[in-house]
Amino acid sequence: MRTAPEPDQGWRLVRAEAIEFLASEAPHSVDAVVTDPPYGIGFGGERWDSLRRADGSSSGEAFEAWTRAWATACLRTLKPGGFLVAFGAPRTVHRLAAGIEDAGFELRDQLVWLYGSGIPKTALVEGRSSTLKPAYEPIVLARAPLIGNHTLNEESWGTGRLGIDHARIPAPGAPRGRWPCNVALSHASRCRASGCVRTCAVSLIDRAHPRAQPCRFFYCAKPSFAEREAGCEPLAARRMRIYGRGGSRPRRNTHPTVKPVELMRWLLRLVCPPGGVVLDPFAGSGSTGIAALAEVRRFLGVEQDASYFRIARARLQHAAASAASVDAAGGWPSGDRNREGFWSPSSHPQPRERRKEP
Repeated sequence: MRTAPEPDQGWRLVRAEAIEFLASEAPHSVDAVVTDPPYGIGFGGERWDSLRRADGSSSGEAFEAWTRAWATACLRTLKPGGFLVAFGAPRTVHRLAAGIEDAGFELRDQLVWLYGSGIPKTALVEGRSSTLKPAYEPIVLARAPLIGNHTLNEESWGTGRLGIDHARIPAPGAPRGRWPCNVALSHASRCRASGCVRTCAVSLIDRAHPRAQPCRFFYCAKPSFAEREAGCEPLAARRMRIYGRGGSRPRRNTHPTVKPVELMRWLLRLVCPPGGVVLDPFAGSGSTGIAALAEVRRFLGVEQDASYFRIARARLQHAAASAASVDAAGGWPSGDRNREGFWSPSSHPQPRERRKEP
C-alpha cells in the first residue's frame, strides 16, 4: 500500500483496494462519500470496468454484489446521517442502487447529469445500430441511517441534512439563489461565453422553453484539456483514444471518465459539511479531491490502479499548491474559499431577466 502525502495539506491518497483498506479505517470517521465507481459495463474494454464471474452469476448480479460489498465498507466508515453520492451508468444504475440499499443505506434521490457531447459507442451499419447516443449520467444519492431524528443526529455528528444554501443556483429576482434540484447540465466543450453550440444540452433546453430558461438547474462545463492535465506535466504522455474526434492524441491524464471539478464542487457543497472529511474509494484521476481542496473539505482517496494513482497524486499536489498560494495571498475569505460555499459566478451563465413567478 502506498500513501501520498500530507495530512497537514488536508488530503490523503492511498494506493490500495478500497474494501480491504476501509476495513482498517476508524468507524464513523468521514462525513460524506462522493465517488465515481466502475459501472460494470466494460467501458472502452477497460479491465477495471469488467467483473469476473467465477460463481456463474450474471454480470449484473456480480456488479450488484460487488457494489454491496464496497458500500458496506463505506457505511462502516461514514458517520450516521452522512450522505453517499455515486455516479452510475443508465444500464446498471438499478444494480448500483440496489447494492447501495442492500448495504444498509437509505436511498434519498437520483440526480441526473445531462450533457450533449456523448458519443455513440457502436458502429452504424446500414442505418442501424445497437445503442443510442449517451446524454446523461445518473447519480445515486443515499444516506446512512440517522441516530434519532434529524436534529439529534446533526447535533451529535454534524450530518443528516443537505447543504441547500451552499448549493443554491443563481437566478434573477432570487437574491439567495434557487433551491437546488436533482438535475445538473453540462455545456458542450465547444461552448463559449458568447454562445453555445446547437448540440449543447443547455442550449437545447433554452430553445425549447425560451420564455422560462432553465435557471433552476446547476450548470458546469465538461472538463477542458487544461483542467484534465493541470499538474500532470511531470508525467509521461501516452497516446489515448479521443472519442468523437477519431484517432488518438498524446495525453498525460489518461483516465477516460474525468468528471468536471465544478460539478464535484457543487456535489460536495450539497452533501459534505464545511470542514468535513469526504471519502472517494475510487479516486481515479482525483477530481473529487481537487474539488474538496477548493471547497475547504478534507479528502481521503483510495485508488487501486498504479497509473491513475500517479495521475491523481500529481493533480492533487498541483491543486494543493494552488490553494495554498491563493490562501497566502489573501484571495479567499478566512474559513472558506467561495463566498461562504456558494457558487462560483463565473461558471454559471446568467439567464436573461424574465417575469417573476406568481
